Amino acid sequence: MKKTGFISAGSCLLLGYALASCAVKADDGTALFTSFTYEGRDAVYEDNPLDVTDFYNPILQGFYPDPAITRKGEDYYMVTSTFSYFPGVPLFHSRDLVNWKQIGHVLDRPTQLNITDGVAMSSGIFAPAITYNPHNNTFYMITTAVGVPGGGNFYVTAADPAGDWSDPVPLPEVGGIDPSFFFDDDGKGYIVHNAEPDGDPLYEGHRAVRVWEFDAGTGKVTGGGHIIINGGVNLVDKPIWIEAPHLYKRHGRYYLMCAEGGTSTWHSEVVFSSDSPLGPFTPAPANPILTQRHLTPGSRDYEVTSAGHADIVSTPAGDHYGVFLAVRPYEGNKYNTGRETFILPVDWSGEFPVFEGGLEPQTLKLPLPAGVENRTGRDGYLPNGNFTYTERFDSPQIDQRWIMIRTPQEDFYTTGRGLALRPRPVSIKERRNPSFVGYRQQHMTFTAETTLRYDPMGPDDLAGMVCFQNEAFNFVLGITLMDGRKCVVLEQTERGESQLLATAAINDTGAPVTLCIEGDGRDYSFGFSTGGETEWLARGVDASILSTQVAAGFVGNVIGLYATGAKDLKYEPQ
Repeated sequence: MKKTGFISAGSCLLLGYALASCAVKADDGTALFTSFTYEGRDAVYEDNPLDVTDFYNPILQGFYPDPAITRKGEDYYMVTSTFSYFPGVPLFHSRDLVNWKQIGHVLDRPTQLNITDGVAMSSGIFAPAITYNPHNNTFYMITTAVGVPGGGNFYVTAADPAGDWSDPVPLPEVGGIDPSFFFDDDGKGYIVHNAEPDGDPLYEGHRAVRVWEFDAGTGKVTGGGHIIINGGVNLVDKPIWIEAPHLYKRHGRYYLMCAEGGTSTWHSEVVFSSDSPLGPFTPAPANPILTQRHLTPGSRDYEVTSAGHADIVSTPAGDHYGVFLAVRPYEGNKYNTGRETFILPVDWSGEFPVFEGGLEPQTLKLPLPAGVENRTGRDGYLPNGNFTYTERFDSPQIDQRWIMIRTPQEDFYTTGRGLALRPRPVSIKERRNPSFVGYRQQHMTFTAETTLRYDPMGPDDLAGMVCFQNEAFNFVLGITLMDGRKCVVLEQTERGESQLLATAAINDTGAPVTLCIEGDGRDYSFGFSTGGETEWLARGVDASILSTQVAAGFVGNVIGLYATGAKDLKYEPQ
């Protein structure tokens, strides 16, 4: 079954699909969003246009962290983390490593992923890894569900990645996080993962990598679990957070590549080799093979930091490329776009792989591989650089770039004649599943607009737009009733404390209202219009509260369309 959208109008929650575009009654009080437009305007892209010989890096802009990649024939498949968003694990396909299409989500059913109330936004699905096993013509996606009831490590399988994936197969023997599969030439399977060391950790961040044997025939672990890396490259140096391990085989020798240093500015990628997938593994003489941690902050025009958490894939021609996460801060270590997916060629002409330019300042543009045309933004391929995305919600299927907060437990929207959101007594300030669909912020400088028709029924009703990092750090720009009058309000929540920044009464003629958010680094502006010029409620609001450095966690800012009957606005006229 080819996945061309989230869920069709014929699929309902009762049939096991939480993202059904059906069964939402269009009562009074429903918020109807007739359009959404997102436009990226980063100066770095304006100042550095592409020609026919290059493409932009990152290849996936915005909150697409922890990439993993595999290949079957001439087809490449890539996945990234989603934490507590649903559907889980976006799945991308390419034939050339430059032009990518999203073909679905691996975890798109509640039976596969049920992120319940109470689960933190930066819990959920960590570091999925995708592997093709040619011995049984099967794709495996293995990951960790953190902080989720019944969670832990599990895998799912598919014969066709664009079709349905199986329900999860738990791996109770395999602890820790960040597991990945490796299938040897003889068909034997192995799982490597981050885990606790033997005994008490020697220092904060002291972790290990363990290996298990896996039987693809029975789908079960058959033994192992011993440590193959303790701490990292050199335990004497007290390396921290050895994680995201991947096994490879080349010229009869086995290579283990891992992230080391944590996912912030000390992030890096290191590599080891062995005569056996069970170890012992010896570090390369020149580690790390990818990092930006030694570069002076603010010393380059195109600032990219925190590079690591990588995976390598070979091409049919025998070349190698590596995908990895990195971030683009707008100042210091502040970035609202989250951790993004980058790519670099990998030189494996020597014994160990080396990311070409991986220790140098990252460049905005990379040369196209031989014979490849840059078709991003055309023919269904995801756009790259500066672009405009417009959604009118006129299809029975919502675009696959939209995500929900946790697994929906009931239907709350329809599409086809706009996006109709049913307000429910759930707020984005609660660890629950609100009436919310979100689009990732992908640029430092952007405009996001939505036009909606909405008549709040009472003072607890609100519908509009959200800039959402998590329940404790967000902005709400919405329409509500205040003292019996229809108003646009702007609310900021920081560290769980909410305040109303501005309000404006609307001349309620029944005309649709357009809400607008403009971002420029840390400065965001919020406004609205009813057919004329935009009236700005607030200009230059400090939105660094949406940065990972301030809000913590592992996710990026998501711009949401939202409706609620449980708002908590506190406003005292000055």
